[in-house]
Amino acid sequence: TGLPNRSLLLQRIGEALPLAEQVGGRMALLMLDLDRFKEVNDTFGHQLGDHLLQQVGVRLRQAVGPDATVARLGGDEFAVFLSTADEVCAQQAASALSTALEEPFLVEEYPLQVEASIGAALYPAHGSDPLTLLRRADVAMYTAKRGHEGYALYDARHDQYSPHRLALLGDLRKAIATHELRLYYQPKAELRTGLVKGVEALMRWQHPTHGFIPPDQFIPLAEQTGLIGPLTHWALETAVQQCRHWLDGGITLGVAVNLSMWNLRDASLPDTIADLLTRYRVPPHLLGVEITESAVMVDVEHTLQVLNRLFALGLGIAIDDYGTGYASLSYLKLLPAEELKIDRAFVLHVTTDLADQAIVRSTVNMAHSLGMQVVAEGVEDQAAWNLLETLGCDIAQGYYLSRAVPAQDLERWLGERKEPVAPWLDEGKEVVVP
Repeated sequence: TGLPNRSLLLQRIGEALPLAEQVGGRMALLMLDLDRFKEVNDTFGHQLGDHLLQQVGVRLRQAVGPDATVARLGGDEFAVFLSTADEVCAQQAASALSTALEEPFLVEEYPLQVEASIGAALYPAHGSDPLTLLRRADVAMYTAKRGHEGYALYDARHDQYSPHRLALLGDLRKAIATHELRLYYQPKAELRTGLVKGVEALMRWQHPTHGFIPPDQFIPLAEQTGLIGPLTHWALETAVQQCRHWLDGGITLGVAVNLSMWNLRDASLPDTIADLLTRYRVPPHLLGVEITESAVMVDVEHTLQVLNRLFALGLGIAIDDYGTGYASLSYLKLLPAEELKIDRAFVLHVTTDLADQAIVRSTVNMAHSLGMQVVAEGVEDQAAWNLLETLGCDIAQGYYLSRAVPAQDLERWLGERKEPVAPWLDEGKEVVVP
């Protein structure tokens, strides 16, 4: 959709808070969920559903104007942040958003009617920090959806009700305790040689009733409810255990785990990681952490303290989704990071989009000047692989190399590539696990 993501939305709310506090300003956060969107996907397919979401994003931006931030939170959920708004303004914005969706959407010659449920939370009445406002706007949205009202303002009396989320929250607690969650591993390889340089650990949840639940649904839920701590601890311990298992089998392979902005506020995190590394006898350099550019900017001072302690332990640090936030060079040069990961949005069309090529080239030059390697995410074909190598990227990650797979499948993948890593590489370039 080309819209800001959840992390960037939270960053923008955080940036607006100091001025609002200083002048006694009021703000509003609206959350919008498309009604019966699943029926569109089931009937017409995900590709057409994606096209519809793109058109919805365009109309929402037109409805609220350039001063508002319109973000896509994942799936069919959007958010609108108004940095100057009271209750009346929020209701007017909700009305404008609903009106914008009334005209049928024409997607590949199919006219599609779309309606939405909208919930709003106000600053400071309903919350004084970004995550609280987001959670309460979410509660209001489910109030609107449940009552078929179209729009609802946050009401503390309704906060106990959000049946789907409450059920999912209980299931997530159980999933952490009963090992329903799994880590899948996506390899990263040097563009020049094809050597596998490590893997990124990605959470997967196969719910016994609802089937596969995407991370963009359960991780935000964990962040909003305080479960992100135990969830991240589970991911870190599982990754370290896997490192130990691979070492015992003669495979030396680094694993990177994603951290959220909440994790970066946890002063005990470095000690927790140090304990895990000691318990499982894993060298620190085999564990890495990835943080988004936007997460860094929420609380730069505290983030630097935590990251410097992790760096002192010997962990590798990567800045993820680079290009989707607003981290300035003055902050980037302070981060003890060794990798900069270019967001897939700038990689998917790099072979045909000259602007994306220029962005990649300038990012590579900047990162190399700061002593960082550059990882290109979302590499899906040979042409992109070849061009990214020419543009100076160091490492590739994406479906062209491999999807994220369970540990056993990754081991099989590595074993099969004792010969050339893949047909696009020159003969004689073997997979060597460093």
